[in-house]
Amino acid sequence: MTLAGPLTSSQRDWLRVRSYLTGHRYDLAVRAAEDYPAGRRVAGTALLTRPGWLPAAPVPLDQIALVFTEPAAASPAASSMATPAGTSLLPERPDGTRYPRYSDAVAGLAAPATFENRPTYRLTAAALDQSALGLTFTRGHYFDGIDTGEAAAHEFAATQLGAGPPAGRGLRAAVADPCDLDGRPANLAISTLTLRRDAATGRASFLLHWRDPAKVGHAGGLYQVIPVGVFQPSGPDPASERADFSLWRGMVREFDEELRGRPEHYGAHTGDGDGPFARQMSDALATGQIRVWCLGLGADPLTWATDLLTVAVIDSHLFDQLFSLAPRANEEGRVLAARDFAPHVIDRIISREPIQAAGAAVLRLAWTHREVLTG
Repeated sequence: MTLAGPLTSSQRDWLRVRSYLTGHRYDLAVRAAEDYPAGRRVAGTALLTRPGWLPAAPVPLDQIALVFTEPAAASPAASSMATPAGTSLLPERPDGTRYPRYSDAVAGLAAPATFENRPTYRLTAAALDQSALGLTFTRGHYFDGIDTGEAAAHEFAATQLGAGPPAGRGLRAAVADPCDLDGRPANLAISTLTLRRDAATGRASFLLHWRDPAKVGHAGGLYQVIPVGVFQPSGPDPASERADFSLWRGMVREFDEELRGRPEHYGAHTGDGDGPFARQMSDALATGQIRVWCLGLGADPLTWATDLLTVAVIDSHLFDQLFSLAPRANEEGRVLAARDFAPHVIDRIISREPIQAAGAAVLRLAWTHREVLTG
């Protein structure tokens, strides 16, 4: 975007750190993970977790109970994090005032193609340890995560450049455990590894997605499994909030957009949750042509993005009717060439390619549980 008038030195400093964050997200996430105990990481990756978030075996998605609660008053911790202090996070504008929130700075100085504060289902509690399978949500907004987790990532990048807050100060010091859902607002992303399984050969393949930093507000420049999307209604109205409160329904919308290349429909209950594609996907789920599992939950060490790790195993004949393995561009980046679901491929991706922590974790866990998933 083009700004009217010259930038302040504070804005230039902010953009310098933001540019460093955008260009070095993978390395920064690896460094950020080193600040947490190795035992808190998922399958040796950078993704963080906590007791009760990793089931011992894959859980069928439909066994996870969802609970929605009306929002309570914002906690003091969450309220204070929404307007973090410090020049590295909130630059000064030419009129002498500071941007009130980190999302305002992004919108004013470095907005991606789509950057809207849409309603979300905010995660407030989670249990995935077989004896208790449930996720609890309330109302949230997309910028809740930008104003906390993305701001914390900016702060970490500034520290690497020698411009961060003093030790013991700032957002990262205030949130000792990113997996503590009482300590910060958490929007849930559903990260799905899609496996095309050929029953005749027993082999499976999968796609990765490169997220274009010019198009997305989170994890730009990184590889990720596909599809992935924030768990949110398809519109801001109460009817959408009620109808779309389903993990499967949210996943189907992302399949339609990221793998079929269909435009996102956002508005007053305009999502295609009941359209022909959605019905075909749900029918295939009911007949076993699609099998969907949850492998756990984790938080990114850099941005605190919270991901539900899922796997969708799709019979090859159905996959080929609905989708394509060919590399191509989409609205959020590029779908990369298909890869074999094999240990050496997964090892190479995780060790050599800039993949998001959640993507690395779901690949590792999927291989560990391959007999259940693809048997």
